[in-house]
Amino acid sequence: MRLDKYNNSEFNRGRSRITEAMWVLCETFLVRSFLPGSRHRVWLLRLFGATIGRGVVIHPGVRVKFPWRLKVGDYSWIGDSVWIDNLADVTIGSHCCVSQGVYLCTGSHDWTNENFDLIRKPITLEDKAWLCAKSTVGPGVTVHAEAVLTLGSVATWDLNSGWIYQGVPAEAIRKRREDPLEC
Repeated sequence: MRLDKYNNSEFNRGRSRITEAMWVLCETFLVRSFLPGSRHRVWLLRLFGATIGRGVVIHPGVRVKFPWRLKVGDYSWIGDSVWIDNLADVTIGSHCCVSQGVYLCTGSHDWTNENFDLIRKPITLEDKAWLCAKSTVGPGVTVHAEAVLTLGSVATWDLNSGWIYQGVPAEAIRKRREDPLEC
């Protein structure tokens, strides 16, 4: 790779530089802050373009690169120190649990290309998915309904509905329950 040839000029950040700068300030001092409570975090994310459902809980330390590329369904939880690195869209369904320290990464680089081109792919968490503490979800992954990604595991491909995944890279280890609940 030749980093002197890297060109990111075609990447559309989705908002003006001024809006992005205002977001960085609000995120740094109010969203990622130690201040207790969730309402101000939800309000600020919505103010900057995120779609956030009813009853969503967002804990301190959460980082969101571009709130205008975030959708969260009803009654989902986003735990302490979650990093939503959303160069592409991130959709979190209803009744999802994104536990503390989870990393959602929508971007990477093409290491086969000398120009090290940026690659962006969305992440989707379907309803009732659970990402356990310190787990990571890579670009383009869909975590289907009721799937679980265990502590510290890394999802580099889609996780099937109702299964528990573990490891690096994550592999299915067993069904979450014999009779999955209706979603």
